[in-house]
Amino acid sequence: FAHMSARQRGVAIIEFTMVLPILLVLMLAVAEIGRAFLQFNTLTRAVRDSARYVSANALNGASQTIDVSTTAAVFSEAQHLVVYGHVANSGSALLPGLVPGDVSISNPAGTNDITVTVTYNYQPMLGPIIPGLFYGSDQAVSYPFQAQVTMKVL
Repeated sequence: FAHMSARQRGVAIIEFTMVLPILLVLMLAVAEIGRAFLQFNTLTRAVRDSARYVSANALNGASQTIDVSTTAAVFSEAQHLVVYGHVANSGSALLPGLVPGDVSISNPAGTNDITVTVTYNYQPMLGPIIPGLFYGSDQAVSYPFQAQVTMKVL
């Protein structure tokens, strides 16, 4: 029996070193998916809040229509609401790399609808570039997230 346990002494360490890389990749993948979900959720909530803000403030009281020239300030504040979480053009962005230029607000002609659209390039935790260790050149990695909300003007 003692001879049998001597042969088994290092097996647990070898098994651990074989399984460890797989476990680390799985843990990293779960963390990355969770982070992507959190950022997409933050983006969609910000777009929804922005569309609600525009729909409440874009109506011209006299004509009861949307006048894009008079609501330029409202559109600008709505862009800041998506990026910064408030209407002021200051502070840090809700998501890294998100700028007001990523936000577009449109009003289809002849309708009282407002559409807020944001395109955001999601960068993984490991960085924007995956080195090409064995397969050639480095690969740029980013995933476009797009959120769009259409609301009637109140």
